[in-house]
Amino acid sequence: MYDDLKQRAIDLGKTASSSDIIFDALRDAIISGSLKAGESIRQEYIAKIFNVSRIPVREALKRLESQGLVRNERYKGAIVSSPNKEEIREIYEIRLLLEPNIIRYAVQNMSKGTLRIASECLDKLAAEQDSSKWGELNRQFHEALYRDAGRPIHLKIVNDSIDRIDSYIRAQLNLSGGMEKAHEEHMAILEACEAGDVEKAYELTVSHIKDSYSTVMTHLGHTGAMLD
Repeated sequence: MYDDLKQRAIDLGKTASSSDIIFDALRDAIISGSLKAGESIRQEYIAKIFNVSRIPVREALKRLESQGLVRNERYKGAIVSSPNKEEIREIYEIRLLLEPNIIRYAVQNMSKGTLRIASECLDKLAAEQDSSKWGELNRQFHEALYRDAGRPIHLKIVNDSIDRIDSYIRAQLNLSGGMEKAHEEHMAILEACEAGDVEKAYELTVSHIKDSYSTVMTHLGHTGAMLD
């Protein structure tokens, strides 16, 4: 479970930003699913991997806890968080409130460079079969579409919220037709952006988020769950 962390570990003993690097590595491992919900994160082992004391590890874990990715349990220490169905619904409600409006702002200001980046992401998505890599490209695609919105606070709220459930989003892509269906929705959203059709991009984003919620909840055993 720690192989990905070992690949990124370097001698950080004298590096001031060691806690930042450890934070990024653990965050990526949680989001990708390498560290799974309910899994214990052993401070001493992480410190050994990165060749540091426990201090930067504790600092990194505190930041992860503040973002809802890790929780501390008595006698167990740091555990990868497992959001319940109510929390997942609330996260999707946040997405539904913010993302359609973000794309509405973005389309009005979208540059040719942004459209090119989004199109390139979409091409890579079409060729990718690994759900973890697909999930990262999926994030890049949406971030590209939202970049011209001029709403950095909105984007931070959305990204922090998605971080808490991204491992579930990526896991459900392995369901029958998951990646193919999402790719079709992505193409439709991009086409609306290219056409400068603000309202269509808005409506397609609403539908995309609702479909993602239903699929994630089905993956978790809650068939028929829908967002209003």
